[in-house]
Parts: sequence; C-alpha cells; structure tokens
Amino acid sequence: MTEERSAPAGATAQDAPAQAEIDRIVLAALAEDIGDGDITTLSTIPEELRLTGRFLAKESGVVAGIQLVWRAFALLDPRVEVLVLIGDGLCVERGQVIAQVSGPGRAILTGERVALNFLQRMSGIATATRAYVDAVAGAQATILDTRKTVPGLRALDKWAVRLGGGSNHRIGLYDMVLIKDNHIAAVGSITEAVERVRANDPRGRPIEVEVTTLEQLAEALTLPIDRILLDNMPPDVMREAVLMAGGRIPLEASGGIDEATVREVAETGVDFISVGALTHSVKAMDISLDLTD
Repeated sequence: MTEERSAPAGATAQDAPAQAEIDRIVLAALAEDIGDGDITTLSTIPEELRLTGRFLAKESGVVAGIQLVWRAFALLDPRVEVLVLIGDGLCVERGQVIAQVSGPGRAILTGERVALNFLQRMSGIATATRAYVDAVAGAQATILDTRKTVPGLRALDKWAVRLGGGSNHRIGLYDMVLIKDNHIAAVGSITEAVERVRANDPRGRPIEVEVTTLEQLAEALTLPIDRILLDNMPPDVMREAVLMAGGRIPLEASGGIDEATVREVAETGVDFISVGALTHSVKAMDISLDLTD
C-alpha cells in the first residue's frame, strides 16, 4: 500500500485527529479486512480496469468520515480519486450523492467496505448528536459525549460528535479527574477523594465530582473542584441542585437521558448534558457505494 501526502480540497474538517492517528486506524482496518489478499476482487477484476462509483445517502443525516474514506483508498492505491460533494459536518438528504470515487477497480472494490464502515458509523454519530443539539436549542446546556466508545476508535467517535455540533467530555482517564461513586465509596467521602487527588496530581488537572443526592451536592459545593455531575437525578431534583449551586460551579446532568427527555433536562438550567448513547449504541447511517459504469 502506498500513501499520499495531502488530502483533496474539502476532505478535511477542522479539529480533526492527527493524520498519523487517522492512518493508524485506517491501516489496521484495511489489514483486518484484506489479510493476505482480497481473493474475490483479485480473481474477477482485471488489473487495468478502472471504475467509477458514488457514495449515496439512503437516508437524511449529517456527514462525517469523509477523510477516512479518502485515506482508505489513498493507502490502497494513490491513483484513486475522491471528489467530495458534501463535506464533513454538513447535512445530506436522502438520495443525494456525498462523494464520487474513480480509479483502479481493484482498489475501489477492496476498500469499499472499510470506507463505508467508517463513513456510516461516524455519520450515524454525527446525526444523533445533531438531533440532541437541536433538541436543546435555546437552552444554555452543552451536549457532551462520554468514554463509551468503541475500543481503538475513540478519536473517531469523538470527532464525529464534534462534527455533529456536540462537545467532548474528557478524552480518557488522563486529561481530567472524574471522581465517581465507586471512588467515593472506596475512600469514604467526597472530601477525602478530592483531597487525595489534589495531593497526588502535580499537574492540577480539572476535577469533576459525581453526586447522586442533594446532600452530596452540598458537600461538593464546599470543595475546590471544577464541575459537578448530577447522576441519574430526576428533573425536579436537578432544578433544586441548580438553585443550590447558584452558578458557583458548572453542573452536568448524566444518566438515562435520551432524545425524548433531553429538553426537559436542559430546561432545569444545567450547564452540560452528557449522553452515552451518542457513541455506545449509535445506529449507522444508511449509505451505499454504487458503481456508475
């Protein structure tokens, strides 16, 4: 497999993962699928045959993953050309062509499934995220993702959330502290957990504390922390929590929130709403690659 050095115009989106990270993921996917050779394509498609195809949206949604499509083909054969018609982060209607691909037929047919897998999953995440963002329009709440991502694909899952208009919670266990119920139970109290973090983290990373009751919230509000997560609280209790906090510290709602309930949660006055469903149970967007000659 060979590598091109630059993406075609329109194939990149702002705030994308590093090119090396994208290539690592794409190369792993290609190796997983191709193994020691695509025996079907090698047997049926002449080496000199050129093909042209189009990525067709079979439902409406938000496009995400075009750069992965381009890289899948470029890493197989740099002679494959991808013409992007609807870029990452843009809405597409059913029946519209997202991109066109042309070049050596073997590379197109061998890379088809990997390209579609990335495009369909990422577009599904972006589409779901946009639905949540639209549902809370006019409220102050920001929609966040979680760490409930496919192992090894977190950079892509979280990029798709950004392309859908959402924001990222912490990327991993290393860039932010989140003291959860099990941490608190293990050390005895929220206060003790926070004190241990402050004593053992020379980098002074932001600290968020999870609370499940208003009593825990009252304790957390006395501590030098950066955010409080209201876990599985009913909306009426969240409203009380917002009043108690009085804007002193940002509040995040989490737990069992779906598209039907997110607006009610946003109207409680919380600052953030994290939704695991954006990535852990997303429905892939229906997209096909159809040959045109």
